[in-house]
Parts: sequence; structure tokens; C-alpha cells
Amino acid sequence: MSEQRTVGFVGLGNMGGRMTRRLVDAGFEVHGFDPRPGAVEAVGAAPAGSPAEVAGRAQVLLMSLPDSKVVEPVVRGADGLLAGASAGATIVDLSTASPASTERLYAEAAAQGVRYIDAGISGGAAAAEKGVLTIMAGGDAEALAGIEWVWSPIASRVYHLGAAGAGHTAKLLNNFLNAVSLAATAEVMVAGRKAGLDMVQLLDVLNSSSGVNFATQNRFPNIVRGDYMEGGLTGRLMTKDVALYVDLVGRLGVPALNASGPLASFGLAENLGYGDQISNRVVDAIGDVSGGVRVHGSKEG
Repeated sequence: MSEQRTVGFVGLGNMGGRMTRRLVDAGFEVHGFDPRPGAVEAVGAAPAGSPAEVAGRAQVLLMSLPDSKVVEPVVRGADGLLAGASAGATIVDLSTASPASTERLYAEAAAQGVRYIDAGISGGAAAAEKGVLTIMAGGDAEALAGIEWVWSPIASRVYHLGAAGAGHTAKLLNNFLNAVSLAATAEVMVAGRKAGLDMVQLLDVLNSSSGVNFATQNRFPNIVRGDYMEGGLTGRLMTKDVALYVDLVGRLGVPALNASGPLASFGLAENLGYGDQISNRVVDAIGDVSGGVRVHGSKEG
């Protein structure tokens, strides 16, 4: 198999695992590392003992990790990607990370002759399964063009937003809007249930009115049938993303006037034990404190 069809992948969780499976099924040779036993083999990749070992086997190195606190040691640690990468390699960070941290890692990689692309992803687990993710990339445009072949199994849209950190900036802006719409729609649906409205009919009204959003169109039609779309972003990670957004806009001098709502909603969900479940469970947390309301099932349910 040609070198151009060989990639490394670090972090094979909900999103990374799905992307790896897509690459493997497309005929790529994928070398992976994940600290969870069996995670690499479960998606068909060849296991490596460390990120450095992954970097020694491939020139294109993908990461899908929770946040910058995890990304930084994976990149710059003694057994990290930069320890094993050769000059000319390309690191692609698919995580939701701090743009400021990304800019520092970009500079450190460049000093070693390694290209670094921040590539925020959107679409969730369903899009990862189908290979139709949206990529928001920052970094050198030429480096991004040089790995165009990587995207075909996993993404349908790739946008170059600008210099290092631009991709992760766009991702945080997007995720904040996602958090706002999910938290607000969850609250509205619980209120609608308590008011005696039919959930499917209410969604039809919202989706043909000015309140329409991603959650009303793509999440709640499933949730009201009892399908929470498990496997996507957890409530705890959603809280993390909103906190990163607040930090970002604070550095930009923009007031985070609308952050309190999702922080309160997902904070409630975490306090009630939903933190490690999909973020859609925020509707159950709000339902719990509203008298045990569930928006799926019969009106009495």
C-alpha cells in the first residue's frame, strides 16, 4: 500500500473511532493509539504503543481528543507525536481545543519541520458514521491541500478558515450555538409537555416557525420517540466547549452575554448524573427538576 494511503490516529473514542473505521473501510492503512484496551483493534486499526510510535509509522497524523489538556502532552510529551515525527509530517488536530494552545503547538511543530493543522469537525456521530463531516481548518493552506486525499472517506465539506487556530475558533463558535439551541429547545419541550401539548405537533410548529434550529430539526424528532442518539458529544464535553467559548470571547473583548443559559443547563445535567451521557440528556435533567417530565412516550409519560 502506498505511503499516501497510510495514516496514524490518536484518540479512537466516539468520533475518532468512527472516523478510523471509515478510513479502514476505504482501504487506508491506519495505525492507532488509544489508552483504552482493545479500542484500536475494535475499529480495524493496527495498534501502536504510544503516540510517538504512531508518528514513526505514518506521515499524516490525526488526533481526536477531549481538549487541549489532553492534546498538549500527546503532541509534545516524551512519547508524543513530535517525539516520533519526522520533518515533513503533518499533524491534524480534530479535537475541540483552545485556539491559543493550538497556536503554540503550531509554532513548536513548525520549529521541528512538522506541519500542524487545526481541523474542528461538525456533524456528530451520525455524520461520522456516514463520512459526511464538516471540517473547519486553520493553518497553512498548502499543508491542508496536501492532505486532501485524507478527507474523502470522512468529510463532505472542508473549509480553510485562515491561520493556525482559526479552525478551532470556528469550531468553538459553532459549538456554542449548538449548546444554546439544545439547552433552550430542551427547556421549551419540557414546558410544552407540562402544558399538555403534543410533542410531535409542537416540533412541526417550531420547524415551520421562527424558533426552528438544529435541535428542533435533527435532535428532538428522535428524542420524542425515545431515541437519544447515543454515542455523540457528552454533557460534560458540552460544558467544556462552552467554557472554552467564554475564554475565547473574553480574550477577544466580546461579552459572553448568552453563556449562562447553557452553562446552567449542562451544569444541572452533570450534577444530576448525566455528565457522561450524550448531551441530549439535558432534556431529562430539566425534566427531573420539573416534576419528573419526559418528552417521549404518552402525554402522561
